[in-house]
Amino acid sequence: MTVTEDAFDLVVVGSGGAGLVAALAAAHHGLSAIVLEKAETYGGSTARSGGGLWLPGNEVLRRAGATDSAEDARAYLAHVAGPQVAPARQHAFLDAAPRMLAFVRAHTPLDFAWVPGYPDYYPEAPGGRASGRSIEPRPLDTRRVGPDLATLAEPYRKAPDGVAVTQVDYRWLSLGTRHPRAIRTAARLALRGLTARLSRRRTLTMGQALAAGLRAGLRTAGVPVRLGTPMTDLLVEDGRVTGVHAGELTFRARRGVLLASGGFEHNEPMRRKYQDLGVEWTVGAAGNTGDGIEAGERLGAALDLMDEAWWGPSIPLTSGPYFCLAERNQPGCLLVDSSGRRFVNEAAPYVDAVHAMLAPGVRLPAWLVADQTYRDRYLFAGRGPRAPLPRRWFAAGIAHRTDTLDELAERIGVPAEALQGTVRRFNEFAVRGHDDDFGRGDSAYDRYYGDPRQRPNPCLGAVARPPFYAFRMVPGDLGTKGGLRTDERARVLRPDGTVIPGLYAAGNVSAAVMGRSYAGAGATLGPALTFGYLAALDLVSS
Repeated sequence: MTVTEDAFDLVVVGSGGAGLVAALAAAHHGLSAIVLEKAETYGGSTARSGGGLWLPGNEVLRRAGATDSAEDARAYLAHVAGPQVAPARQHAFLDAAPRMLAFVRAHTPLDFAWVPGYPDYYPEAPGGRASGRSIEPRPLDTRRVGPDLATLAEPYRKAPDGVAVTQVDYRWLSLGTRHPRAIRTAARLALRGLTARLSRRRTLTMGQALAAGLRAGLRTAGVPVRLGTPMTDLLVEDGRVTGVHAGELTFRARRGVLLASGGFEHNEPMRRKYQDLGVEWTVGAAGNTGDGIEAGERLGAALDLMDEAWWGPSIPLTSGPYFCLAERNQPGCLLVDSSGRRFVNEAAPYVDAVHAMLAPGVRLPAWLVADQTYRDRYLFAGRGPRAPLPRRWFAAGIAHRTDTLDELAERIGVPAEALQGTVRRFNEFAVRGHDDDFGRGDSAYDRYYGDPRQRPNPCLGAVARPPFYAFRMVPGDLGTKGGLRTDERARVLRPDGTVIPGLYAAGNVSAAVMGRSYAGAGATLGPALTFGYLAALDLVSS
C-alpha cells in the first residue's frame, strides 16, 4: 500500500550541503520544503569533508582583504573548466556564489574565514590567485546545533577528543616539529582540547561545522529532515516530476524535486562500467550509490563526466583509504610506478596526480618512496614524526621499510636499477633546487604544503638517509563528479538540451561545473551549495 505524505513545494533528496542550502533558501522565500535522507544520519559527504568553499568574490574574502575581480574569476574558471562546461553555467555559479554565502551567513549560525595563502590549484593560470579564494567554517559551538548533533554523520577522520582542527591548522600540523608555527599550533590545539574537556564544551570544524550549521538553520526555519528515508523512484505525472517515492511512502512536490543525493562512488557496477575501478578506495559517504543519477537516467536525462571523480592519491590503509594531501608535497619523498620511475609532479593538485596515475603506460600500484629524514620531520597519515608506524601496515604490504634501496625495490617488485637511477636523478634535482623532469615546487600551490625551512626548494629534499620506506598509493577519490547534465538554473536536461520539468540536481549527482579539473580547495562544495541555492530561487520564480 502506498501512503501519500503531505505535499511540499520542494522535495529534496539528500542532506549534504547542496540539499540543505536548497531547502533553507526555499523556506526563506516562502515555500514549504522537506529533506529526505536515506541514511540514519545527515550531512553526507559534506560532513566528512574539509568544509572548504571555493567562492570567488564573496564578502568573507573582501572582509579579509583578499583582492579579486569578476573578470579574473571568469577567466580562471574558464581555464579550469574548459570548453566542455557551458559558459552560462560557469557564469551562473560565479554570479550567485557571493549571494549564496551571504544568505547562509544570515540564516544559520555559521560564519567563515579566509584560508590565507591557500592558492588556487593553478595560481599561475590566467586569473589564478596565489593568495587563494578558499574559505572555511569558523569553529561552531555544538550548543548551537542542539538535538541534531546526535544524528550528524561522522567525519572522514576524527581528531583527538575535544580537539577542533581547521584547514589552516592542518597545514602547520603537517610540518610536525619542523617549524615553530607547527609547534605553536599543536600546543594551542592541545590546550583547546583540554579546555573543552574540562568545560564539557565541544566545537565543530570543517565539514562537521558546515553540515551541522546548515541543519541548525533548517530547524530554526521549521524545515523537516527525514532520516532513514531512501528514495526508490521519482513520481512523474503528465511528463512532469511531481514527487518522490520512498518505499511505501510518496512525498508530493508542487513545484519541483531537487536531487542532491551524491555521486556513485559506492556503486560497484556503475564504477566498473564507467571507470573500470571498484569502490574500495573512495572516502565518499557510504550512501552515495548513484540513486539519483539512475532515477534521472530512467527519465531520459543526459549524463556527463561519468569517467571522472574528485581524484586523489590515497594509501589503502587497513582501516580504509587515506587521502594524501601534504604527504606528497613535503621534501624527502618521490612517487614511482611499478617500473621504478617517476611519472608526475608529486605535489601537483590531487586530481592531476591521479590523472597521471591512470594515464596509458603508467603501471600501478604506485609507491611513495621516502627516507628516515622525511619520517623524522613530518606528520604522515595522521602519525607524528618519529612515531612508529602500525605493524599491520607492514603485514598487509601497504608499507615497507628496508636498509637499502635495492632491498626496497625487491620488496615492492620494481627493478632495482630503475629505482636507484630515479632516486639518484631526483637527489640531484633536490641539491640544485629545481625538478627538471616535472617542475615540482615551481607552482605556489606545490609550495603551500612544502617545508618553508627547506632550501632552496620547499618541496625538494634528497631521499638519502636509511632506512628507506615505500607506501602503496592507489587512485582514490573524495567522490565521483559525473552525473546528470544540468543548466545554469540547476534544471536537469535531456540529451537534446530540453528540460525535464520539475527536476533539479546539485552536488555530485550532477556533472561538475569544474569539468575534468578542480579550481581550488572547496571547488566541490562551493558549486554544490551554490547550485542548490539557484535551484531554490528558480522554484520561487516558477
